[in-house]
Amino acid sequence: MTRATSVVIPVQAFEHAKSRLGAALDAEERRDLVERLLVGTVTAALATPGVVEVLVVSPDPEVLEVAAEAGARPVEQRSRGLNPALQEARAAATSGRLLVLPADLPGLRPADVSRILDAGDAAGSPSVILAADRHGTGTNALLLDPPDAIDPAFGGDSRAGHAWLAASADIPFAEVPDVLDLDVDTPEDLLLAEALRAEALHGH
Repeated sequence: MTRATSVVIPVQAFEHAKSRLGAALDAEERRDLVERLLVGTVTAALATPGVVEVLVVSPDPEVLEVAAEAGARPVEQRSRGLNPALQEARAAATSGRLLVLPADLPGLRPADVSRILDAGDAAGSPSVILAADRHGTGTNALLLDPPDAIDPAFGGDSRAGHAWLAASADIPFAEVPDVLDLDVDTPEDLLLAEALRAEALHGH
């Protein structure tokens, strides 16, 4: 039986979203992309067995409105920066386990989220479960059981940072390979994402 899990998705303001895609997309296209990815991530998370709530934390009222329409619980970010935002959302979460997901995971499916949760079920509590990005340095999913097992340390080489924090706290740490390893940061990622989406739509 999968333990009850709160999912937290942090999102920057729409106007700042994905500035690195500036050469490939204009501001309106970037906003549409971020909105589409956010709604997709919320929808997949809500459809995953064991997920009891999805919290979207953002300083942007527009983001929070989109999140609420998609079925998420909006949390207005009062602090600055990603890790403080996650700590705010953690304080608002109600279940005994917390899964942090970025909003920019194209093609995310409930089965992907379930793989992370299943790894957490297998590891037991306390534990820290991580899925790395495709570069092997960043974190594309972080499951904390209990929610305050370690503090989130996103940015830079966060994969190593989270592993180090878990080791320092003497908390079992495990990685789930080959899941959630594509996020959209560069025009190259965007092309990959669109190709994946086309494949998914055509059932290949």
